[in-house]
Amino acid sequence: MEKPQSHPPIEDRLAWVQSQIDRLTGAISEVIVGQKEVVEGTLIGLFTGGHILLEGVPGVGKTLLVRTLSDALDLSFSRVQFTPDLMPTDIVGTHILNVSDEGERVFSFRPGPVFTHILLADEVNRATPKTQSALLEAMAEQRVTVGTETHSLQAPFFVMATQNPLEMEGTYPLPEAQLDRFMFKLQVPFPSRADLHTIVERTVAPEVVSVQPVMTGADILEIRRLALGCPCAHHVTDLAIRLVEATHGGATTAQKYLRAGASPRAVQALVVGSKMRAIFDGRANVSTEDIRALTPAVLSHRVLLNFDAEADGVTPHQVIDALLKEIPDDSKSTM
Repeated sequence: MEKPQSHPPIEDRLAWVQSQIDRLTGAISEVIVGQKEVVEGTLIGLFTGGHILLEGVPGVGKTLLVRTLSDALDLSFSRVQFTPDLMPTDIVGTHILNVSDEGERVFSFRPGPVFTHILLADEVNRATPKTQSALLEAMAEQRVTVGTETHSLQAPFFVMATQNPLEMEGTYPLPEAQLDRFMFKLQVPFPSRADLHTIVERTVAPEVVSVQPVMTGADILEIRRLALGCPCAHHVTDLAIRLVEATHGGATTAQKYLRAGASPRAVQALVVGSKMRAIFDGRANVSTEDIRALTPAVLSHRVLLNFDAEADGVTPHQVIDALLKEIPDDSKSTM
């Protein structure tokens, strides 16, 4: 009988994860100024296998963050610039007709840019919903079906999409099914004055900062395995469930301002993301604080406002903030 393999103590594994995260964030900070919460949310998505949607006005560094992350990882990278004339085959690939040496005509599959480890869907809401939907299967199942053939994608597979605010000209709202496949929607704020000074100093310098790879795909998958094994108490999971249930009318604010709530994927994103957030903080267990901290990023793009919300000028983030105040931590408490 083989002797069972012994694992390093949890403290040693947490220390290793911390060192890896510090190396990666350090490499990113050589290019990206500030944006600590955005970077942390992006890395939580990367390490847990979730996809990230970045929203902000042009010029705040959304695309630069994705490119810097790809430079810091020893992984393949593809960028697709979404435009109104982009077709689904421009993303997933297509079959082309070739002539063999014997003169026989045969079709062969030419993979599209989705066959990569990190995919940047730049300005994703400038393409039509038909083209946006080309990513649905890849994001949910890590595979692509073209015609009658299904092709698996390499692990890790990570989609980072950027979008401009919907009120900007030439944008299309993302389909609800597409939005639900993003783990987080992160708002990229305008830099502070101090950060702008640093940005100007770096960008007008004669030397361009280059980032070298500091982490491999195997490292990412190992961190993911450790994060998924992080314990999550029943009352913590229950809070995530009750918050998502509240978007379906279980709270006063939801009943007043929401016409559709979040899907079960939101519960999964809250729990898995909170496990990784705990690891980031050097903890081996998840707290209700982790759930509450990630709730806006998980739920804001998964809820649909009704006419009353639009008439009152209420935003999804305001609704989520109200729900967080209405739903207590203790499941035995009354709402």
